[in-house]
Amino acid sequence: MRTHAQAVVIGGGLIGCSILYHLAKLGWTDVVLLERDELTSGSTWHAAAGIHGLHDNTNISRLQHYTMTLYKELQTETGQDCGIFQPGSLYLAQTEAREHQLRLQEAKARRHKMNFYEIGRDEAERLHPLVNFEGIRCIMYEPEGGNVDPSGVTAAYAAGAKQRGAEIHRFTPVTATEAQPDGSWIVRTPKGDIRTQWVVNAAGLWGREVAAMAGLELPLIPTEHQYFVTETIPEIAALGRRLPSVADRDGEYYMRQEGLGLLIGAYERNMKFWAEDGTPQDFGHELFPDDLDRIEENMLRAIDRVPVAASAGVKRVINGPMIWSPDSAVLFGPVPELQNYFCCNGIIPGFSQSGGMGKLAAEWMVEGEPSLDMFGWDMARYGHWAGKAFTKARVQDQYSHRFKIHFPNEERAAGRPVRTRPAYEMQKARGAIFGLNFGWEHPLWFAAEGEPREETVGFKRQNWWEPVGREARMLRERAGIIDISNYAKYEVKGSGAEAWLNALFANRMPTAVGRSCLTPLIGKRGGIAGDFTVTRLAEDEFMVIGSGMAERYHQRFFKAVPLPEGTTFRSLTAEMCGFNVAGPKSRELLQRLTNADLSTEAFPFMRSRRITVAGVDLVALRVSFTGDLGWELHCKTIDQVQLYTALLEAGAELGAGPVGSRALMSLRVEKGYGSWSREYSPEYWPQEVHLDRLIKLDKGNFLNRDAYLAVADKPAREEFIMLSVSAVDADATGGEPIFLPDGTPIGQVSSGTYGYFVDQSLALGYIKAGTAKPGDKVSVAILGQPHEAVVLKEPPFDPEGKRLRA
Repeated sequence: MRTHAQAVVIGGGLIGCSILYHLAKLGWTDVVLLERDELTSGSTWHAAAGIHGLHDNTNISRLQHYTMTLYKELQTETGQDCGIFQPGSLYLAQTEAREHQLRLQEAKARRHKMNFYEIGRDEAERLHPLVNFEGIRCIMYEPEGGNVDPSGVTAAYAAGAKQRGAEIHRFTPVTATEAQPDGSWIVRTPKGDIRTQWVVNAAGLWGREVAAMAGLELPLIPTEHQYFVTETIPEIAALGRRLPSVADRDGEYYMRQEGLGLLIGAYERNMKFWAEDGTPQDFGHELFPDDLDRIEENMLRAIDRVPVAASAGVKRVINGPMIWSPDSAVLFGPVPELQNYFCCNGIIPGFSQSGGMGKLAAEWMVEGEPSLDMFGWDMARYGHWAGKAFTKARVQDQYSHRFKIHFPNEERAAGRPVRTRPAYEMQKARGAIFGLNFGWEHPLWFAAEGEPREETVGFKRQNWWEPVGREARMLRERAGIIDISNYAKYEVKGSGAEAWLNALFANRMPTAVGRSCLTPLIGKRGGIAGDFTVTRLAEDEFMVIGSGMAERYHQRFFKAVPLPEGTTFRSLTAEMCGFNVAGPKSRELLQRLTNADLSTEAFPFMRSRRITVAGVDLVALRVSFTGDLGWELHCKTIDQVQLYTALLEAGAELGAGPVGSRALMSLRVEKGYGSWSREYSPEYWPQEVHLDRLIKLDKGNFLNRDAYLAVADKPAREEFIMLSVSAVDADATGGEPIFLPDGTPIGQVSSGTYGYFVDQSLALGYIKAGTAKPGDKVSVAILGQPHEAVVLKEPPFDPEGKRLRA
């Protein structure tokens, strides 16, 4: 066994072998995989191993299609049979909402030239004559859908990795992972130790235990999961061909052919946890006792859909463990608090995603950043607040509602609240409906007296549409008070603070006290890794404000630039709260509560000052994400209620009141402002998002400057645009494809909402450079259906910024 390696992958299941293979494929041949038992031990061997390409998230769809294509290439490359069956998959919609979901996925498939399309009932009955299609509203067909052999695919990844020089050691448990001062790791095993640059935790059911060796607690918990295989069904045997799988998610089961029978599985409501306090070390290829009574309701729905299953005997039952994250998505990426420790844990649809995960993991380690923005998978989306109680509650909700549609803007209540601020109860009493942002509860909108205090969900406009409009118009016409406490806030102090910030960010830092600047953070591939507001509070003190949900994500970048001696950096997010007071009467509102001069001459746009408002000492910034006249007020958390009470009382006299983040979304889109993780992403270059003007190359070096220079002179691949959409009862929300009138796909929406003040449905998005110009008509696939839209020359609200600077 090697004593040194570029990477050590812990876990010999499907994902571990895929990562090993892709590392070797990218040129890291000095890599080792360690497996405590036999390959596929744990969850891999007993998986149903279905493969499908479409997902609500566009990038995940792209990765799943990569995976499906890879299996055939892998089989040819290695000679290892992957057991590939691709008779196709039928996707059934029983409800209007499911039909909307499938039609939107079909539109996305057209944009990316993926094979997924609607078929009629006659064609569906020809493909699968045993299905009862009564009550089905629409049927989509994916010709490449099917399944693979779990052991075969894993063996093929392993063979491909070994062919490129990688080592695999079975029956070699890891007993310790020890971080070294130089950033490397020592991985200890009974067969010897390996010093490695990277540790990769792909330990599946044992991901928690392996993480604990490095002092890390992952939000994961296993459950039982059952499917069964029937005896031979004569009607299947008589057909002489393989039947497509059936995805009837409204029925809450899955079904495909297995041999000459059927495989039927379910995610039942009466789910069961397993090994909550730790996975047994001696567990391997064991299964749990059958418990089909738990999935009886799901089985009956499956039998109603395929009646021949009623008379089929059960050949075998598989009841095995799966390990889940709180949102059922993988915990993926380098651990921000550790150096060179990579996680890939909590994978559910592994056989649809294994290739894509392996490819992105290898890119991240070898090249420094994945080629696609996968923040939805990034393990940094969770922090210490995602403890055992939260994880268990969320996993129970995810498992028992596995096939429930996750609607745009939907906020599920399981496990909440986790983190609240002092004004939470006060906001709740005023009718606030809350969302979750990196563990924090924050107001989405406020229900008036007599209005329901629970929001409905769906693809069309919901019961919050009117109240949100009321808030948006109130702010534009008078003033509004938005809780912005969920923004990430940081303090940088010391003699080297300015130099450190200049070495981190692309813009030049403010040189005068009281000045603020907007600045991009550049990623490893030259794209936008973040956008921040930096304010100079004193000669040696700066305040930095960024995306709250990306606070842990951005730690990786902050740590990449060493702090100068005598300089400190710390998060203020928990210590400070904030409100944005904005609108044409915001100055009048605030002036009633402070002696500070808020006139434009004394307090112009993009300036800051320490002032006292209603007896509360705070930092005031003349800036507003609404695009309107406004100030951000950042105070100590202990002063939040006092400040909020005073603002609301003063606001009431002017017809102003609280405003939630849904209205803020509408207001910032009216102004054409981009938002991180929507418009701003490592996938987009600064010149494509109109942020290149904020990059100062003459100031010297900054993080990933060379990466930016490598793309700076390249023409934009995509153009950032704004659309006015002809929408009636549903608005774009993000991810909808954009087409030319002739059906040619040219891009997709990044943010969509209704602009209540300008009275039009709006969308921000990206199109292929040169395909459309202002005034041109395009089509946006809202609910999967074409909606005419016009490319706007400028934002419909205050395009010259006169109100912003008033």
